[in-house]
Formats: sequence, structure tokens, C-alpha cells
Amino acid sequence: MSGISTHVLDTVVGRPAAGINVRLEAMQGGGWIEAIDSQEPHERVQDSPGGWVEIAACATDDDGRCRDLAADASAGLYRLTFDTGAYLERCGRASIYPEISITFNCDGEGHYHLPLLLSDNSYTTYRGS
Repeated sequence: MSGISTHVLDTVVGRPAAGINVRLEAMQGGGWIEAIDSQEPHERVQDSPGGWVEIAACATDDDGRCRDLAADASAGLYRLTFDTGAYLERCGRASIYPEISITFNCDGEGHYHLPLLLSDNSYTTYRGS
């Protein structure tokens, strides 16, 4: 099983971003299959739509971290959503991104630490350690 954590750094001020609401969701149901009757080899089609189910929610601490969103995540598709609009509004700043979502595949084995580097009108993410 995998652990999932995150942190947010406000790159405009060079400090952790405290108080950002973060939601972790997992895709349940649905999926992709190989199209058997397709003219294209290995064409993948969506078999049935799934849905996002909330697994955990928290607000970033004074160090900008949500340390234990999941301790035992199985393999699958996950999504982290950050309420960046409310944070930037509290800071007296505007953004074109009211929220930011990071969708990622989890193999169910390693730890997934997914930081968000945030500025008013851009962001970057990566898999950290």
C-alpha cells in the first residue's frame, strides 16, 4: 500500500502556503478496455464511466503540508484538488486558477509525495520524496 502526502509552497513570497484546503479522491468503477472489433490495433475505449470518491480532506498546516492524506492507498487513479482561490484571496491576490487538480496513477507500492509550487498565475508539480 502507498502513502500519499503533499505540500504547497507559495513561490511569490517564498514561504509555505498555510490554510489551503486539499481534497484527495480516488476513481471508483469504470475503466478502459482494448477494443476488440476496432480497425486500429490496441485502441482503448472507455468501458464505463467511473466516479470520484473523496478519500480524505485537510487544510495545509503552518509548514504548508498535508502529511497523511492516505497511509494505505491501493493501486489506482487518484486526484488531489487544492482550493487555491480562497488562499490567494485571503492574501489579497487574484488568480486565474480558483482550484488546481493533480490527477495521478498510484502503483500501490511506493510513497507518493506530490508538492505544488504556486504563484498567482502559474503552478508546477512533481513527484517528491
